[in-house]
Amino acid sequence: MNLHELPIETIEAIMDALPVDVSFVDAEDRVMFFNTPREGRIFPRTKMDLHRKVQNCHPPKSLPLVEKILQGFRDGSKKEARFWIDLHGRKILIEYFPVKSADGTYLGTLEVTRDITDIQKLEGERRLLDEENFK
Repeated sequence: MNLHELPIETIEAIMDALPVDVSFVDAEDRVMFFNTPREGRIFPRTKMDLHRKVQNCHPPKSLPLVEKILQGFRDGSKKEARFWIDLHGRKILIEYFPVKSADGTYLGTLEVTRDITDIQKLEGERRLLDEENFK
């Protein structure tokens, strides 16, 4: 089954099942989509953010960097941008990726934010067939 064959409700449920915040900003720098993870978003969004310029969603001091990232995605000089911050005792990873069509046309930017605090603590390995996975 291809993505275009899935009902929109299924696609939204898939996006909300992800343990990450996902936002999509179109080629005109407008917020066009964000998911609502079951555990809540790290950086909350409201319906009022939709169609809003992404530049208005960031603190003024970060705007030059936001513009530089978006321009790098548009002209192809940048393939990703990755940052991490400490927030309320948690380590937060923020990643940006350009979204392009099959012919290379810039369609927008995908922002993925995740709490990686517990991931950083992983040691050894846990295999699929380990007993803990079935509790």
